[in-house]
Amino acid sequence: MNEELNKRKKLAVAVGLIVLCGIAIWIMTGKWIQDGMKPVADGSKQYAVILGAKVNGETPSLSLKYRLEKALEYAEAHPDVILILSGGQGPDEGISEAEAMRRHLTQHGVDEKRLIIEDQSTSTYENLLFTKRLLPETVDELTIISSDFHLARAKKLAKDLGLQTDVVIAKTPVSVQAKQNIRERLALIKTMIMGK
Repeated sequence: MNEELNKRKKLAVAVGLIVLCGIAIWIMTGKWIQDGMKPVADGSKQYAVILGAKVNGETPSLSLKYRLEKALEYAEAHPDVILILSGGQGPDEGISEAEAMRRHLTQHGVDEKRLIIEDQSTSTYENLLFTKRLLPETVDELTIISSDFHLARAKKLAKDLGLQTDVVIAKTPVSVQAKQNIRERLALIKTMIMGK
C-alpha cells in the first residue's frame, strides 16, 4: 500500500515539474517574442528585407499580404530604402514568394528599381543568409519586415550572421495565430539552442 502511494506521489511530482517547466518555457519564449518587436525601424537603414510567407498558387497568403501592407507603408514613408524580397518557391506554390511580392509591390506603385529579388531561400535562416550576400560588403545593418511572432527568431539569426537589425511589425492573421504561436515558440527554442 505504501509502495503504491509513493509511486503516485512521485508521479504527481514529476507531472507537476513538467507542467511548471512548460509554463516557464511559455513565459520565456513569450518574452523573447515581445523583445523581438524592438527596436522599431525609423528609415535610417538603407536596406529592408521582407521575409516571405506562403503563396497560394500565385496569390500571397494572408500572412504575406499583411507583411506587404506594412512594407508598402514603410516604403512610402521612407522612399530611399531599398527593399529585398526574400522567399523561394515551394513545391505547392505557383511562383516564388519573392515574385509574388514583386508583383504586389509594383502593382501598388513601388518602383521596380527599389527592389532586389532573392528567390532561392527555403527557410528563415536562408532568407537572411542569402539576403546578406546581396548587401554591399560595407553594409552590416538591415531592417526586417515580417509577422510579429516571427521577428525574434529572424533577429537572432540575423545577429548570428553579423547584422544589426530593426523591425517593421506586421500583424498575424487571426486564423493562424494559435498554430503560429506554438510553432514559432518551438522554432525559437531550437534556434536559441542550435543556432539555425
